[in-house]
Amino acid sequence: MPSTSPGPLHGVRVLDLSSVVMGPLATQILGDLGADVITVEDPRGTLSRVMTPGPVPQLSGIALNLLRNKRNVVLDLKDPADRERVLAIAATVDVVITNLRPGALGRLRLTYDDVVEVCPDIVYCQAQGYPSDSPAADAPAYDDVIQAGSGIPDTFRRQGGDPLLVPTLVADKVSGLTIAYAVLAALLHRERTGEGQRVEVPMIDVLTAFTLVEHAGAATAVPPQGPPGYPRILNPERQPQRTADGWINVLAYTRENYEDLFREGGRPDLAEDERIRSARSRIAHADSLYGDVAAVLLHRTTADWLAFCSESQIPASAVPTLEELVDALPEDEHPLAGRYKVIPQPVRFSASPGPTVHRPAALSGQHTEEVLAEVAAWAERGQHRERGEPSP
Repeated sequence: MPSTSPGPLHGVRVLDLSSVVMGPLATQILGDLGADVITVEDPRGTLSRVMTPGPVPQLSGIALNLLRNKRNVVLDLKDPADRERVLAIAATVDVVITNLRPGALGRLRLTYDDVVEVCPDIVYCQAQGYPSDSPAADAPAYDDVIQAGSGIPDTFRRQGGDPLLVPTLVADKVSGLTIAYAVLAALLHRERTGEGQRVEVPMIDVLTAFTLVEHAGAATAVPPQGPPGYPRILNPERQPQRTADGWINVLAYTRENYEDLFREGGRPDLAEDERIRSARSRIAHADSLYGDVAAVLLHRTTADWLAFCSESQIPASAVPTLEELVDALPEDEHPLAGRYKVIPQPVRFSASPGPTVHRPAALSGQHTEEVLAEVAAWAERGQHRERGEPSP
């Protein structure tokens, strides 16, 4: 049965001044966890509504999940009266998240300094392509250009090909995750001290750090102990492997994994190979070992190998298509769009789980009157919303 818990962030209120994917993913996560997210959308609309086809004009396939669990308010940030309305909303929230560039925030007078005047303990998260104190602070930045500057394309070059971009919005999504955890850390700090703060998340810093976790490698030492790049990951043979009837990905990780796999695959001679004796040796000979594993996998079906690997505790996975992954998603009913596939929140809580979708993706401006009336009611009472007080 669906959970009746409101989620672990129930009572936290978020003002979302972001667009496209990075910021909206962060606020989707916070909304999934029970926060009351109020998105301010430009009157011209947001790109995620039209990025792919969808069942109704304002709700693309992407928007049905990315815009869920949020209330939507349409206001023109360039209009002085609407800017005042945005600040009135900001006075009632715990968190502001924006991916507007520093220059734009300054012109709109919606910087941290502006917002903190109406909400002194605000957690204000500013995410943009580049650090605000860098020469590129106001440069336009999208996933493609951030990937290009992060070192990711060079990893493909080191595999022997041309520099490439990963065919998923990795910069936007990793930055969205970073925004979410940074905001939660700042909320915890405020809970302990009463102090809000400005949090900055530059996409280029996020993705560069993400890339270099393993690829700084031997070059991390001073002086360097070798070139950057983690050899096993850069090996061009590190790919899904063919079986007799399809594809699989088998990662023999330990000496025992290799021994079992080679014996089962009809190569008991390789089970005694010196290359698999130690972790250091397995890493050093990853290129030839990948080739040997691929050769033995060719002669049996994917199902056969999956069963054997499961029994032998060898890490392995089938290689599903995107169609198969989407087909396996649960379904929900949108009041306007009808049935659609839900991407579930990937975190499970034992005490405060909350439903994945407690508010379906909104149309543009669907909650403008509701939110402004709510803010006006608080103002009429002559008080700001108390921290942790749920929205009406």
